[in-house]
Formats: sequence, structure tokens, C-alpha cells
Amino acid sequence: MDSFLDLFMVSPLLLGILFFVALLAGFIDSLAGGGGLLTIPALMAAGMSPAHALATNKLQACGGSISASVYFIRRKVVNLSEQKLNIAMTFIGSMSGALLVQYVRSEMLRQILPILVICIGLYFLLMPKLGEEDRQRRLYGLPFALVAGGCVGFYDGFFGPAAGSFYALTFVTLCGFNLAKSTAHAKVLNATSNIGGLLLFMLGGKVVWATGLVMLVGQFLGARIGSRLVLSKGQTLIRPLIVIVSAVMSAKLLYDNHGQEILHWLGMS
Repeated sequence: MDSFLDLFMVSPLLLGILFFVALLAGFIDSLAGGGGLLTIPALMAAGMSPAHALATNKLQACGGSISASVYFIRRKVVNLSEQKLNIAMTFIGSMSGALLVQYVRSEMLRQILPILVICIGLYFLLMPKLGEEDRQRRLYGLPFALVAGGCVGFYDGFFGPAAGSFYALTFVTLCGFNLAKSTAHAKVLNATSNIGGLLLFMLGGKVVWATGLVMLVGQFLGARIGSRLVLSKGQTLIRPLIVIVSAVMSAKLLYDNHGQEILHWLGMS
């Protein structure tokens, strides 16, 4: 048993729970993003340090994003050859962000992020026609790749939460894609930034491979189920999920940042 715990850093029971958490996270992530809201707290609750939890989370997240990406590419929703520049900029951005976060405090971004996530939820809530059908494209080529790939990829490597929603938003607003098509393209860039971030964590030696690979299988299965729903249910399912996930994520981030102040204001502490 001791050798098992040394290898996985969790008990067999907790490993089973983490598998199902990853499966659910992969399902949610493929539709609206925000799966890390489940997996990172679960890994830390299982006893991992923040560094090990973040690194292992990147490994298991690759399972979901790669699974969804392969599905969308095989269904010809995404033309991989058209995304080469976006993928390259995303990889460079995510590697840069993951490298910089090791030397720079991310506290300011942590404070601003809940506001940004709330804005995403409100944007989709208050613009019900957005993403119903393809619209005129606003950015092409390198300028789009720098925004959608470089900037969002940098953010994903540097911090991470809601990156999938940011990717989808850029495809909706700047490419003019419908919501289902934007979600499909977002997963390809999300997979790229996950791989880039994972490479940096691997160099730091913080990845718990055994646990991460078990969760990766759960993510892969959950994302495959969710990806099918993206194409069959499209906007009717994705839009409300983005709004709900944005609200939950914002609430969690606000609590993480200001939990004690909120409890004190409510008279609960």
C-alpha cells in the first residue's frame, strides 16, 4: 500500500473519485470551459500541494482537450491546416506564460479575473443572437493569431481559469463563427496551450504522472461525450452552460480572493 501511495500520492478510493471528477470536468470543459474548477480543488483536497495539483491538472486536462480536438477534426468541423498559425502562436504564448509565472506574482490577475469572467457570462446572456450563425469576420491571419493564440495562450500558461471561454469568445467575436464552431476551434487551441504548459511543469518535476494519467482517461471519456453534444445540441446547450459556468467560476474566484471579508460582511464569521 505504501508503494501505491508513493506512486499515486492518493489512496485507491481517492483515485477512483478523482477519475469521476475528471470525467465530469472533461464533459463540462468540452461544452463551456471551466473544468479546472472541479479538478484543481479535488486534487488539493486529495492532499496534493498546490504545485503538484496545478502540474497534474495540466496533464489530465490534456486528455479532455485532445479528445475533443480529435473528435472535431475527424468530423471536419475544424480544418487543422487552416489553424497552423493560430496553433503556433498559442504554443509560444502558453510556454511564455508558464515560464513567466514562475518569476512574477499573479495576484493582480487573480483580483481582476472574476470581473472578466462575469463579463463573459453577461455578454452571452445579454446577446441571445450572438453565435446563432456565422457572421462577417473581423480579423485575419497573424493579427487574429496574436490575439486568439498568443494572448489567450499566454494567459492560459500564466494563470489558466476560463481560458476555454476566452478562446471561444475570440472565435465568436473576431472570426464571426457560430457558437458550436467556435467551441470546436477553441478546444484545438486549448489543447495546444495545455501541452505547452505541461512541458514547463514537466521540467519542474511537479507532475504526479500515475494519478494524472488515470484522470486523463476520465477527461478523455468525458470530453468525447460532451463533444458529441456540441454538434447535436449546439447553441441551445452551450450558451446556458457558459453563463452558468461563468457565474459559478466568478463566485468561486471571488470567494478565494475575499472569502473572509464576504463571511464577515454576512455576519458568518
